[in-house]
Amino acid sequence: MANNRRGPEPGSQKAKHGGQAVRAKYGAEFYAKIGRKGGETVKEKRGPQFYAEIGKKGGESTKRQQGSAFYSKIGKKGGVRGRPADEHAAAADQTGEA
Repeated sequence: MANNRRGPEPGSQKAKHGGQAVRAKYGAEFYAKIGRKGGETVKEKRGPQFYAEIGKKGGESTKRQQGSAFYSKIGKKGGVRGRPADEHAAAADQTGEA
């Protein structure tokens, strides 16, 4: 099947390199800004109820896939993060992940 899209195949090394180049050129704030803009657009078009609906669907899917024991496990963790965001970013830079 022919891919009529411009640019490298999504998920390929070339695509990853392109994403890293954009990150180096524009910085993390660029991604925060475009994410915020997209979120605001969705909120305007679909309304806040949309987020409740997709959250419910995601929760049902997670329950189906992971089982109720999963919720017990994450409930015990509470709001504790696995590691600080700065540490995660440093680890991603070392492994080449974005």
